Amino acid sequence: MFVQEEKIFAGKVLRLHVCTMEGAEWLEEVPEDTTVEKLKERCLKHCVPGSLEDPKTVTHHKLIHATSEKVLTDTKTVLEENIQDRDVLLLIKKRAPPPLPKMADVSAEEKRKQEQKAPDKDAILKATANLPSRNVDRTVAHHNMRDFQTELRKILVSLIEVAQKLLALNPDAVELFKKANAMLDEDEEDRVDEIALRQLTEMGFPESRAVKALRLNHMSVTQAMEWLIEHADDPTVDAPLPGQTPSEATAEAGASSAEAAAGPSSEAGGEEAKDELTEIFKKIRRKREFRPDPRAVIALMEMGFDEKEVVDALRVNNNQQNAACEWLLGDRKPSPEDLDKGIDTNSPLFQAILENPVVQLGLTNPKTLLAFEDMLENPLNSTQWMNDPETGPVMLQISRIFQTLNRT
Repeated sequence: MFVQEEKIFAGKVLRLHVCTMEGAEWLEEVPEDTTVEKLKERCLKHCVPGSLEDPKTVTHHKLIHATSEKVLTDTKTVLEENIQDRDVLLLIKKRAPPPLPKMADVSAEEKRKQEQKAPDKDAILKATANLPSRNVDRTVAHHNMRDFQTELRKILVSLIEVAQKLLALNPDAVELFKKANAMLDEDEEDRVDEIALRQLTEMGFPESRAVKALRLNHMSVTQAMEWLIEHADDPTVDAPLPGQTPSEATAEAGASSAEAAAGPSSEAGGEEAKDELTEIFKKIRRKREFRPDPRAVIALMEMGFDEKEVVDALRVNNNQQNAACEWLLGDRKPSPEDLDKGIDTNSPLFQAILENPVVQLGLTNPKTLLAFEDMLENPLNSTQWMNDPETGPVMLQISRIFQTLNRT
């Protein structure tokens, strides 16, 4: 007996449930080596008689495996698509593609885009050619930006006076400020970011150079590294920064230690304690003297300005080189003397600040006084004090009060 070869090698027959979106449902029996396209033809022949006369009908439909929600590929077999016996398939018609826009619609869309296109430089110059020219006062442009910083400085000057008076009433005032002075020494030592310093020293840079580079580049590791590489062969690379000579630092530290060890004399009267407190205030103020940005000083002096003018300009403009340059070229307002003037103590702003409980409590803390002194002469350190758990809440309240009253 002769048996056809295709019967011998025929694959396993699967019984599949096929459904349509219209609710029709039937059973299809197909070998597992049947292609998805052939299966789709059989399904269309069953549910839409005569539909195969249009060859596009097959391509306009798709089969979806109900369990996996996967669209079956026409060129693959049922076996390759991992279809199992009694699986459910969904036959649906594909969405018709959106019609192509007509030429008239395309032209209208392009015209609309051209109308909405921003004018170029030539068009702007042509449109404004007949307008009268105006000279913009450059100092006014920066007034609003400096407004809060200027007012904050006046607020700090007045709050420092209040804090000193409050702290002087404390019977332990001298001891408190000796501790504050020691805290200040520790702060000077810890000013360099330890993590940034470790990163640079691990790269092989000497610690003293790394410290100098970080201070010159506002604790930016990347900029400090570039500076170190750039000045590797500079003979003055190890020269200390202005105001940071080792001898002065050692002398100050020695003086602070000596004072701390000496302690208040048991025979000292109230007047002597007051004088000692005044001296400590002066020492704190000296340590918090303004430190100009060395790079900005060099850059501005190369323009022809003398050092004192440059330092004054940087002090007035919070160490911002561009603003300092404009100050030097302008009317030089405000003057350095104006920086030491406090706010009107009878003003609603200052009264609102003093009535705030958080500020009241903060003014009794010596660390707050140190923060005010530091921000007064080195505004770039404001972020450090804003993030401090003791001084941060005080600065936040001052900022909020200023912003609230400034809107009214």
